[in-house]
Formats: sequence, C-alpha cells, structure tokens
Amino acid sequence: SPWLLLAPLLSPAVPQATSPPCCLCPEGVHRFQWIRSLVPEFGVCSSHVRVLSSPAEFFQLMKGQIKVAKRRVVMASLYLGTGPLEQELVDCLESTLEESLEAKFPSDLKVSILLDFTRGSRGKKNSRTMLLPLLQRFPEQVRVSLFHTPDLRGLLRLLVPERFNETIGLQHIKVYLFDNSVILSGANLSDSYFTNRQDRYVFLQDCAEIADFFTELVDAVGDVSLQLQGDNTVQVVDGMVHPYKGDRAAYCKAANKRVMDVIHSARTRQQMLHAQTFHGDSLLTQEEAAAAGDRRPAPDTWIYPLIQMKPFEIQIDEIVTETLLTEAERGARVYLTTGYFNLTQAYMDLVLGTRAEYQILLASPEVNGFFGAKGVAGAIPAAYVHIERQFYSEVCSLGQQERVQLQEYWRRGWTFHAKGLWLYLAGSSLPCLTLIGSPNFGYRSVHRDLEAQIAIVTESRSLQQQLHQEQEQLYLRSGVVSSATFEQPSRQVKLWVKMVTPLIKNFF
Repeated sequence: SPWLLLAPLLSPAVPQATSPPCCLCPEGVHRFQWIRSLVPEFGVCSSHVRVLSSPAEFFQLMKGQIKVAKRRVVMASLYLGTGPLEQELVDCLESTLEESLEAKFPSDLKVSILLDFTRGSRGKKNSRTMLLPLLQRFPEQVRVSLFHTPDLRGLLRLLVPERFNETIGLQHIKVYLFDNSVILSGANLSDSYFTNRQDRYVFLQDCAEIADFFTELVDAVGDVSLQLQGDNTVQVVDGMVHPYKGDRAAYCKAANKRVMDVIHSARTRQQMLHAQTFHGDSLLTQEEAAAAGDRRPAPDTWIYPLIQMKPFEIQIDEIVTETLLTEAERGARVYLTTGYFNLTQAYMDLVLGTRAEYQILLASPEVNGFFGAKGVAGAIPAAYVHIERQFYSEVCSLGQQERVQLQEYWRRGWTFHAKGLWLYLAGSSLPCLTLIGSPNFGYRSVHRDLEAQIAIVTESRSLQQQLHQEQEQLYLRSGVVSSATFEQPSRQVKLWVKMVTPLIKNFF
C-alpha cells in the first residue's frame, strides 16, 4: 500500500526552531524591527500599497499589468489551470511578448514562470501543455521552471499515484510580478481564483527593490527546479543536482545556499541603501541622504519577506510567526484566518497559552475547496471538522472561550482560501501588522512545502484602515462556532474519518 511507504514521513516533527530574542521597542510599529535581523527590510510609502478584495479585481489587475510590462513578468504559483480564463492570461503574455519583439529586437522582456512539477503535470491537458506554445514561440524570452520536491523519490515516487503524490511536498509560493510592481497572494492561477474563491491579495506598486528581491527568489527556486523544454520534456540546470535522482542531502544543501544567498545579499543591500530609513538608528542624516541623491519621502510602511522551505532547512516564516504569537501582549487582538484549519502543535500551544485575544476564521465544510470531491478527497472537509472540534474542545476545557473564538466563513456558491494574520496592539482599533501570502499555518506549510509571505508593518492610518476593512469584510461573512455547531447534521464525522485523520493530518 502507498500509505506504508509514507510511514517514514509520519514520524514526529523536528524540534521547533528557537525564536530570536525580541528587542521590542517601547511603542508602536517600531517594536517589530527585530524582524530585520533575519530578512531584508524594505521601507515604502503606504500610497504604494493597495489591498485588493475580490477575485475579479485580482484577475483584471494581473491582465492589465501583463499588458503594460516592458522588462519582466515573473509568476510563481502552485499551478496554472486549463480553462478559458487561464488561456486569457496566456494570450495576454503572448501579445505582450509579440509587441516587445516588434518594438525591439532582441527584446528586453523576460517571462519567468515557476510552478509545481506534480500539480502542473496532472492529466493530459495541464499547466505544461498550456505554456508550451509560449516556450516554442519565444524560447529566448520565456522560462518555465517546475519544482519537484526532493522527498518524492525512489519507490515512493513510483508507487504513490497521481494526486496523492502532491501530499509529499509542493511549490506553494504565490508571487505575481510585473516590472517593478508585485502582487502577493495565496491565490493560484486557476479560474475559481479569478471568480468565486475568496483569497487575499496585496498590490505593491512601483516598489523596485521588493520586485528585485522576489525576482531573485523565484530565479533561485527556478535554478533548483526542472526546466520545461519545447518538446514537453524537462531537464536540470547545468551543474545542479537532480531533485529526485541525485543525492538528497547534496541537493538540499545546494538549494539552501542558492536561496539563502538571495536573502543575505538583499539584506546587506537594504542595510547599505536604506540605512537612513531605519527606525531611529540611521547611519545617514536626512541632509546626507538628500545630498546623496535620495529624495524619496521617508517611509511609513515596512515590508519583510518571510520564507519557509523546511526541506532546505530554511524556516524564517516559522520563527517570525511563533515570535509574533509569543510576544502578543494582553489586550492585543490577533485575527488569524486559514482555508485549511490544521494548526501545527507549536502554533496551537501558543494560541492556547498566550495572553492576546484570538479570532480564528476558517472555512465551513460547504466552502472548503474539497467539498463534494470524488473518492477519498471528499472526506477531507469532514477531517477538518474533526480537527476543528478537537481544538474547540481544548479551548473549552481550558476555559478560554472568551479569549479564543472560532468563526466559520460561509458564502453561497463560493469557496474560501484566505489565509493570514492581522495584529491589533492593545488599545488600538486598527491593525499595524499583517501577514499575507501562501502559508496556511498548518503542518504542510511549515514542514513540507515551499512558502513565502510578507509581513507588512505600517504606521499609516489610511493603510491600517484598508487592512481593517479587509479583515472586517471577511469576518462579516462568518458565524461564531459553539458546541451547537457540531450537533448539526453537516458536522457529523464518520468513525473511519476520525480514525484516519491523526495518521494523515500531516499531509494536508
């Protein structure tokens, strides 16, 4: 049985990473500057940050940005769907590439697309076949990289069937980049994410240094991935260890170095270029900065990219998230949302054992992406209900119902995929920090998949209001979970699902 082959992966998790000591500043958003000891800090003006609210807005913005791109389009996603809306995106890319060739030969425009190998290769018509025409027409301008987890190898790779093999590990980063503008999201490139699947999206407009960072990050993951060829075959980059045929330790070491080099070089670059924008310990005076030609307004918002790639022993996002949860003081409010409620034990312990108030938004079974699926996948919403009920029971047994509240999102005809966190400091009616990107706060996000999100820290009231409105709009479509919730017929979980869930919860 393929499940027996998964047994080695069911072993207990590696001990949790130790969080860095927090040198919290006494007040406001400056208390989060410790994050820059781990990753580059990008200071921007809040006017360059726009929170999107709907799938349609996300889709239209992407098409518009592709059409005006002159230098680069970089797209990292789990997969590209095969429907008419996805074809519209491909057609936009083709038109823009054609125009760039007509305007200048050789063209300056480069298109780089990073997807997951297993998900992108599923079925006869798939992400690969959708992108092949671009590769064949514009071989010098288009790169398609397919990440293959190093954990799916040998007998496991041969015997675990399609769809199930995706449980071992995925490329899960979602970044959409056009010249110097970036969309960070949890949304994939698929029709439901453009129409009726609720997610989160933030648009960073004209932020060149952030765009450079994510271009380099996607390039780094692309370099350790398989390269799609015009004949629909794949091959490794010259000199790179093969992800599942080569030595696993050597591959992971090379991948760690490639990704960490991007993080370290960007961090060094930001310290040198923007020392004058750091909070109160500037290396340059404002006059010296102006004399050096930097006349940009002082930033009121700071962006920190948080990367999690446990197969490569990179766990920055985990460290930062745990520290934020640990340091949230009494009176602070944390709004946490995930489409797949399956918190790691460490996150669960922090929610239950710390002082802040928590409102956790999750998908009701009817808006879970697996609701109504065929076969074993159709039981996944019930497994999430079982996990939710266990967590709720623990909240009640600890007498924490007032401090930790669960809410279920419901919207007719929609599914729910939003993930992230908003932090309201004690006494504040607006959030000063949000996490937004691909992680779900679950076991796979922390231990199996490649993930990226950003922490946005802002002292801008207008941006704080945008983030607050985003949070309110999501939570308005939810109902509070109580003991009566689990007595509903739709919340009844079959015995076999209860028995299997502890064995498979580390895979979803």
